[in-house]
Amino acid sequence: MSFDYWSFTTRNVGFIDPREQQLLRDACVFVCGVGGMGGSAFMALARAGVGHFVIADIDRFEVSNLNRQVFAFADEVGREKAEVAAEAARRINPTIAIDVLGANWTDELPAIARRCPVIVNGMDDIAAGIHLYRTARDADATVIDAYMSPLPSVVVVRPDDPRPEQRLGFPTLAKDWREISEDDRRKAMLAEIEHVMLHSSSRNHVDLAIAGEVAAGRRSRMSLAPMVITTGMLMAYEAIALILGNRSGTDCRGWFFNPYRPAVETPRNPLMAAMLRPLVRRAIAKLTSGQ
Repeated sequence: MSFDYWSFTTRNVGFIDPREQQLLRDACVFVCGVGGMGGSAFMALARAGVGHFVIADIDRFEVSNLNRQVFAFADEVGREKAEVAAEAARRINPTIAIDVLGANWTDELPAIARRCPVIVNGMDDIAAGIHLYRTARDADATVIDAYMSPLPSVVVVRPDDPRPEQRLGFPTLAKDWREISEDDRRKAMLAEIEHVMLHSSSRNHVDLAIAGEVAAGRRSRMSLAPMVITTGMLMAYEAIALILGNRSGTDCRGWFFNPYRPAVETPRNPLMAAMLRPLVRRAIAKLTSGQ
């Protein structure tokens, strides 16, 4: 079959015009982590016609990934996620340009961030994420991210915005990212959970006993395909807006999409948050203690 980029993207017209489609074709996006949310965002951006990517992942597909990761199939278990994702994207668009990285991405990051002004963070490694955010700021790149939440969410951190470690109060500010301890990681995770519980109705849509075991480090994070894939789609929308120079309205605080009501949940005002914070902290302490 003869492949033509403009035939491939013809159904995009109406949502975007040919000039904007060319902007997507010329753009380069870094997707760090192509499993769950990052993989969904990568798939959507590849199908939208983004022409250049750098992707990175250090993991291989496991059976437990099959419930939610768009590039995970039973016959791909054991293969490197980044390689499988790149192969799939090339089957969508044979003209796509993809640089595939593994664990070496952390060393390559300064050059990647200078090359890719739009970065999608699909990782759940807190220390590596701090490295990503700090480097993106120095390279004038924007990071699209999501919270550790049972509700789909999206965050856009532009170069002049505070980093999550500053905004959420991580105990990592003065530390080299390679020296962040397991205790630092746990405290950072709990700070993010506090923000999620404080500014969304997430607690109403998850088994709190299991969530407490996750927060205490006694079990793996919960994930459900509709939540993960919806989050990836929200991230893809933000990436396209950045490439096209459109202001989406999403900022470094982000927002949550509640499909159960349905509703969009935005951060509480500072006074209300300050009043509720002690209650949330007591609830988290109770959950993580297993009481």
